[in-house]
Amino acid sequence: MRVAVVDIGTNSTRLLVADVGSEGTLVELERRTKVTRLGHGVDRTGLLDAAAMDRVLATLAEYRAVIDARGADRTVAVMTSAVRDAANGEAFLARVRRHDEALHARVIPGEEEARLTFRGATSERPPGDATPTVVIDVGGGSTEFVVGSGREVSFHASTQAGVVRHTERHLATDPPTAAELDALAADVRSIFERAVPATARDAVRAAIAVAGTATSLGAIDLDLVRHSGDTVHGHVVSLATCRRILERLACVPEAQRRTVRGLHPDRAPTIVAGVVMIIEALEVFGLDATAVSDHDLLRGAALETVHRSDPERPPARRT
Repeated sequence: MRVAVVDIGTNSTRLLVADVGSEGTLVELERRTKVTRLGHGVDRTGLLDAAAMDRVLATLAEYRAVIDARGADRTVAVMTSAVRDAANGEAFLARVRRHDEALHARVIPGEEEARLTFRGATSERPPGDATPTVVIDVGGGSTEFVVGSGREVSFHASTQAGVVRHTERHLATDPPTAAELDALAADVRSIFERAVPATARDAVRAAIAVAGTATSLGAIDLDLVRHSGDTVHGHVVSLATCRRILERLACVPEAQRRTVRGLHPDRAPTIVAGVVMIIEALEVFGLDATAVSDHDLLRGAALETVHRSDPERPPARRT
């Protein structure tokens, strides 16, 4: 079955079109990402910004053309932290549905976001691999931790720490000052430690980091001229390397970060906060490295969409 999944996140709006088999195979046909910053200002105002909503809708129109050209049999759009948190999130959901009812857009709770992310990140692991693993998903408005072994989730937490939220909260100077970075790290560490009990932390033996911050870290470490999901997927980044990259990125202004090889220019405004969060996550779990995965919520949602039964589902394509 050909499936299209749109992830309307706090920092980016992403598209995956893939052929998914009933036995769990997945072949990617199309992958798009656009940094739309839907969560801009939400931490301060509690509202989705009008310009940010317009950026998302314009991106959805672009993605609709791709979905139609690829002939998807099923389409679903999921909305996460920014829409969950904003007072006008429900109104924006209604607006997206009016804009393109065939997307079948819905807001997913943190628990479902965590489960789909874990499924996507671990989909290629051998079923018998029982290594207790934490999947770290640093997003624009939230960071999810999902702990499990094999295909089973034993613990998850969705925290109010994200690259857009915490850049706006702490990093007012360009480049950021040492005091700002210390305050950011302390805030993130406190949030993570409160969200994840010691019993869950102590059980973990490995980490998989997903989403834009993680893949950017991998691409910077590999010194890629162009960001490639296939190249960074599976790459292991050490805690020491994360610290070196943070030092490199945090000492230069945003304009210079935009020229760093491996980093998409649109991620330059928030990458410093993102790397801090990866570092703090690894330290909280007592780990000295993480694997980078290009497979995350999008892949998990695509795999699950094949098995969803929804009689109210609108047609995937317009006629």
